[in-house]
Amino acid sequence: MANTIPQMYIELAQRQPNVPVQLSKDAQGDFQPITYGELLKEISIFALGLGDFGIKRGDNIGFISDNRKEWLLADLAMLGIGAVDVPRGCDATAQEIAYILSWSECSTTILENERQLKKILDVKQGRISFNSMSLIEAPYANLRSIILIDPPSSQIAEEARQAGLTISIFSEIMEKGLSLYKNDPDFYQKEAQKGTRADLATIIYTSGTTGEPKGVMLSHGNFLHQTEYFPYLLEVNSGEVFLSVLPIWHSFERAVQYILLQAGCTIAYSKPIGSILMEDMEVVQPHWFSTVPRIWESVKDGVDKTIRQSGGLTKSMFSMFVGIGKAHAYFKNMLYDQLPKFSPRSRFVDISISIIPFALLTPLRALGDALVFKKIKEKLGKRFIAGVSGGGALPASVDHFFEAIGILILEGYGLTETAPVISVRLRNHPVTGTVGPVHRGTEVRIVDERGNVLPAGQKGVIHVRGPQVMLGYYKRPDLTEKVLSKDGWLDTGDLGMFTIHGELKIIGRVKDTIVLRGGENIEPLPIEQRLCESPYIQQAAVVGQDQRYLAALIVPNQEVLTAWAEENDIPFNDYPSLLEQPEVKELINSEINSYISIKNGFKPFERIYHFALLPSPFEEGRELSAKLDLKRHVINELYADQIRQLFEE
Repeated sequence: MANTIPQMYIELAQRQPNVPVQLSKDAQGDFQPITYGELLKEISIFALGLGDFGIKRGDNIGFISDNRKEWLLADLAMLGIGAVDVPRGCDATAQEIAYILSWSECSTTILENERQLKKILDVKQGRISFNSMSLIEAPYANLRSIILIDPPSSQIAEEARQAGLTISIFSEIMEKGLSLYKNDPDFYQKEAQKGTRADLATIIYTSGTTGEPKGVMLSHGNFLHQTEYFPYLLEVNSGEVFLSVLPIWHSFERAVQYILLQAGCTIAYSKPIGSILMEDMEVVQPHWFSTVPRIWESVKDGVDKTIRQSGGLTKSMFSMFVGIGKAHAYFKNMLYDQLPKFSPRSRFVDISISIIPFALLTPLRALGDALVFKKIKEKLGKRFIAGVSGGGALPASVDHFFEAIGILILEGYGLTETAPVISVRLRNHPVTGTVGPVHRGTEVRIVDERGNVLPAGQKGVIHVRGPQVMLGYYKRPDLTEKVLSKDGWLDTGDLGMFTIHGELKIIGRVKDTIVLRGGENIEPLPIEQRLCESPYIQQAAVVGQDQRYLAALIVPNQEVLTAWAEENDIPFNDYPSLLEQPEVKELINSEINSYISIKNGFKPFERIYHFALLPSPFEEGRELSAKLDLKRHVINELYADQIRQLFEE
């Protein structure tokens, strides 16, 4: 049995060297295959080049790149020689990259292109300020060498050299490795055999520079636990094609790719852009597709838009058959015991209630499939088996829509700290409205505020223990102790409950981190703190869990706002009426856009799209804790109506 990810890949490549492992687009946009055997040779060559470059076992290597064929090659090469990669995507801000690479003490970093190098130089040369939060005395104190996948311009390369950085090109490392490979073709295999399951594989940061630094340390064993179980759970077979669109550095997509490698699958790279994605679907004809809820929602919205534009009979027929499909799915689930049950219910009663409606609706459902749904499903390809949804909660409306038209989506649950999968719906017994049973070798318990374990049907905080739980947060034992007990239980900060059959249902979140439907992890506190720097804003609560975008509840500074209104001759009868004035809303919107901006170190998805103005401040014992921290779950309950309106189309 393999003890590391590279050992696993070597075994696969030796067993099926001629099976395609990747489908990547060339300069003309055509998919070109590379086999398991061919990729192993390229990995071995790059590993030799890295070794000659000076990379040694235990080194932390920065890796700033988006999805491309070189990503998996570089990842497996680094892991094989015992290095630890510290990945991030090209959408990372200059401050974020500075924090990640500095805190991880990376002496060498692989960058996709010169745009990422410019971000490093902007901070290193002082063109962009760096907020170290008193944790880092000087950014890039350890950084010495840069390896660029795409060659940079001579101008920026020279600027980097003047800043004390050694610049090398990916192809140069490969050329050096090739010259060494002729005399030592087994170097990679020999180095890979030195690794153990306990070895650190990667450090993945879950928050930006504006939040608390949390570098999640994941071992080879953390990922291998997923690869040894999920191919059989999902019934994935060698040679099946999986379409990849999510950032490969993210723990969800990364674990998915390792799982696919274990199963001997082929990975095709696309982009989460509607037109490109659907075109690639038609060309690649994938068996599987994993993505975040936002993409599934976009597919549904695209179908809805097409139907609305069709109008007339098509629109009416589609609506009718979707309704029939939902009813058919409901009674089918009841008949086959696939409805979530939180208390005992008679199977005899369920069967008695469902069998006749199910029988009557089945031919109508088949007619809908022939007339309407078949065309939609063909857009995903004729070989499509199922989609996997993770990185956030799948909206019930989207879940029921795809179930109605006959497209199977297996929703899973996890977090970066669990590498990341904890549970996923079963392919042969998918229980809608849940994230499936907890997988083999993993323990999950639901506890109340006092730590008491709760029975099925009762809501509490999800705790997990198992081989996939992280080693801890890098150089932050203080943060690790807050979430990981001495006996191995991880407090996820999520609320959930079990069905009586052991499926897990996610209710919400206790902890602060907000996860958008696109899978972006956002720490709301830094955004709130920056908002409250405005003289017009007294308090703020950022919301947006499982939504497309962020919104905020804003408590204005009544005294300052009232004075501003009087100075600007804004008419109002009382304070609540003042908050309804369009001039006031324009003022607050301007303040939000001014403080939450790229210039201030925030990312585009951290922008506040909508807000609600509250007339009364948050109070201790109600919205605030004794430490005056926001009680987010209480705020979500107290202001449920206002929050819902912020996300209504």
